[in-house]
Amino acid sequence: MLLASLSLWQAPADTTLPRRPLLPVVAPADTLVRIAPCPGAARLAVGPLIFAGNNVTKERILRAELDFREGDTLAVADLPARLEANRSRLFNLQLFHAVVVQASCVSGRLAIVFGVQERWYTFPVPIVSLADRNLRSWLDRPDRWRRLDYGVHLTRTNFRGRNEEINANLQLGFNRKYELFYEAPGLGRYRRLGFGVGASFSQSRALDYVTRTDRLLALRTDTGFPIQRFYVLGGLRLRHTVQFLTAFDVSYHRERISDSVNYYNPTYYLGRTQREYLDFTLTSTRNQRNTFAYPLSGQFVQASLTHRVFLDAFTPSLTTLRLSYSRYVPLGHEFYYSVGVRGQARLTQRLAYADSRALGYNDLVRGYDEYVIDGRHYGLLQQGVSYRVFHPPPVRVPSLGSPKINTIPLALYLNTFADAGYVATPRALLENRLPNRLLGAVGLGLHLVTYYDRVFTAEYTFNRLGQTGYFFRAEFPI
Repeated sequence: MLLASLSLWQAPADTTLPRRPLLPVVAPADTLVRIAPCPGAARLAVGPLIFAGNNVTKERILRAELDFREGDTLAVADLPARLEANRSRLFNLQLFHAVVVQASCVSGRLAIVFGVQERWYTFPVPIVSLADRNLRSWLDRPDRWRRLDYGVHLTRTNFRGRNEEINANLQLGFNRKYELFYEAPGLGRYRRLGFGVGASFSQSRALDYVTRTDRLLALRTDTGFPIQRFYVLGGLRLRHTVQFLTAFDVSYHRERISDSVNYYNPTYYLGRTQREYLDFTLTSTRNQRNTFAYPLSGQFVQASLTHRVFLDAFTPSLTTLRLSYSRYVPLGHEFYYSVGVRGQARLTQRLAYADSRALGYNDLVRGYDEYVIDGRHYGLLQQGVSYRVFHPPPVRVPSLGSPKINTIPLALYLNTFADAGYVATPRALLENRLPNRLLGAVGLGLHLVTYYDRVFTAEYTFNRLGQTGYFFRAEFPI
């Protein structure tokens, strides 16, 4: 889709656009950029900046993402890369299906037009989910059909046309959850300073209270709740660009377990049935991937430091450092390489069982889905090579009138991967054999990339324990 044939926008009546055809210049093959510079000019001043198709999104939100303004002077030789970088910034706001850009010579100045196709921004999604870590864990439960959650999850992105977001959860069933969050990533003219606030209350009729033979054991009750959690948070956002963010959050937590949980595992909260604490978290993220859904080039770096202060005189404070780095490299001929490294370190005098989660929860060595490995510190390495099997033009559904929902992109990748991980802990139960041991797995998978950045994967794995299995996920693994 190029602006030469795009009907998303109409120029303002007082704007004079060039009559001559656009001349393509050398640029990366996957760009959506067309340029017609003034003949013989080495540098050009930026004239009118025009945005088209942003019926909901405020223009100042888009202008704040650009690294040039009207009146700036740009080198013609650098113009293709400069425009592509800014087009990518707008696209990675994740507000649009497509972003294209055109630069033309108008009276000796550059007239630059950004055309966007907006997404659908309100998503009420029914909740029908498993009350377990993954499908394999759910299938292993004898009471699996009672371990279902239902309700509605409501997301409103681009709220007020300012790239703000509201998330609300009403979840009933086996686990109950009531949540409301509001995120304003940037305020002011340059959208550099923002904030986030939220609150959550949850109850569960079952709690994984201990790890035996590297598997979670659950305590379940038909009356009452083994665990209840409540927290509120607020924080500031320093938004250098859409690719470089820094956040500082403060949250208050109150958690309570039943006497039975404390009886069967006194280390769950270090001998207590209730605890309150404050978390102070500083997170810095640099996201330079070509796309956030299924990246094929670029890199991602994130560092997070959390200091937890317990509001009692007995529990020692806890400091957690998390690091994550991913790199994506096009190899040519539809082959792509990806590598990710993640790690965590926890510093404290005594660590409660509830705070000892390592691999098998959010981070995972693929092929070990049925296991959890607890400990203070861990490292994870994931590598993969993907081959794009097919990437047809988007499927259009004429019966759906809105362009926000009637275009379905599809891409299928064949992937081979190898993972390795290690969890370090000073004390582990003898029956848990995976802590302080190198974990490894290899496998083959299919990745389907489709509607609204959704990624679905089907994988076959072989791990160091000699076990094989099929696993299904709903996210890009690295």
